[in-house]
Amino acid sequence: MPPSRPASLLTLFGATGDLARRMLLPSLYDLEADGLLPAGMRILGTARSELDREGFINLVTASLKDVRNDDAALRGLIERLDYRAAGIDDAASMQALAEAITALRSGDVLYHLSTAPKFYGAACQALAAHGVNGEGTRVMLEKPIGSDLASSNAINDAVAGVFDEDCIYRVDHYLGKEGVQNLIALRFGNSMFEPLWNARHIEQVQITVGETVGVEGRGDYYDESGALRDMIQNHMLQLLCLVAMEPPARFDPAAVRNEKIKVLRSLRPIGRDEVAAESVIGQYSAGAVGGVAVPGYVEEVGRPSGTETFVALRAHVDNWRWSGVPFYLRTGKRMPARSTEIYIQFRKVPYSIFGGAAAADMQPNGLLIRLQPEERIGLTLMSKTPGLDRNGLRLSQVVLDLDFHQEFASTRKRVAYERLYLDAIEGNGTLFVRRDETEAAWAWIDAIAAGWRATGMTPRPYQAGTCGPAAAVTLPDRRGHAWRE
Repeated sequence: MPPSRPASLLTLFGATGDLARRMLLPSLYDLEADGLLPAGMRILGTARSELDREGFINLVTASLKDVRNDDAALRGLIERLDYRAAGIDDAASMQALAEAITALRSGDVLYHLSTAPKFYGAACQALAAHGVNGEGTRVMLEKPIGSDLASSNAINDAVAGVFDEDCIYRVDHYLGKEGVQNLIALRFGNSMFEPLWNARHIEQVQITVGETVGVEGRGDYYDESGALRDMIQNHMLQLLCLVAMEPPARFDPAAVRNEKIKVLRSLRPIGRDEVAAESVIGQYSAGAVGGVAVPGYVEEVGRPSGTETFVALRAHVDNWRWSGVPFYLRTGKRMPARSTEIYIQFRKVPYSIFGGAAAADMQPNGLLIRLQPEERIGLTLMSKTPGLDRNGLRLSQVVLDLDFHQEFASTRKRVAYERLYLDAIEGNGTLFVRRDETEAAWAWIDAIAAGWRATGMTPRPYQAGTCGPAAAVTLPDRRGHAWRE
């Protein structure tokens, strides 16, 4: 296949939807403002909404009013815009859309399917039926794709019947976050960490994604997916891969994805015999978050439900680098604080030369990589406590703290979709997910879900505004570990 060229046309399905208005259109606006979109590239919005071009421009303008005040950028973006109403099951409207695509393109075309994943296959097949696929076209798909391995394979098979794998860009927006890029730079751009990045020197790894929000109007979707499918399969396994993978030969799509798939295939299965010991699930009840009273999950969705809103797992990567190191994954809604972080705890020093109180003060070193709400890296070290030490030397923990907002105060923070759009437009698939990655992730997740069903495991209640069920505390405690709070 010839190398991709920058797209001459971005066709956005679901252009009037929530994701488009909150994230996609503002990201394109920022790229336009910074002169990063290819000269002459057009943007064709499509959805079922019966709008004309002027109506779509009004919707776009309303979506951008709080992004930045740049009239020139807004005019530049508007000049790129067009709109065609279409339904993928309506041949006449799809024919009109195909004619518009043909008229507007002057080179490669990028299709972004910002729709429910169940429509991906039909949308791609409709594009093929009207002759606007083939050489010079590629497609972005939003994860999670499907609700299990079987449904994911069915969708991927349908898309693969129209687009080659190299032309399919599966979006996990976490991979576009600045903090995730910093994790890659930290690991592979510094010689001091890689010699220590293994079971000989690392005691445990924790990955936490805490959300203060509830289902936010997504009750029907979330009640079918739950935290296991929505967050762990979709985002947290990608973070685990970036922590645990071997150094790729190059920073390119094939090399990075090859190392990630090795990690996913090395995950120790958690099935019927293991779920009770290796997992905890919960569902929030009414409580208070940030001093504000909030309803419980069943009140939010309006019906009885056994869906988990909290999951904690102890995972193992069974290979030479990580043998014996537990990876603790924890995510939940209605937690006390919004936070996404990766914590690497190193092993204790093998012998303390400091007697008395100093020996008791000794704590293991830790590396904290925080992705949100603020992006920072902190390295916890032991240091001498200031003083005359007449009763023996004392030690204290200190943190070498890199605050990216402070360090790069003059550099504008980029949102994930700016980077992902730019890469997809330019044909760079490094930060997108390959099909075999989705399959390996779903296979691991499906075994956990099946184990819960087989053992009758149901979510334990936890009050909104707390850190999850009490049983989650004992998950690492049984190994002598504790969650970093």
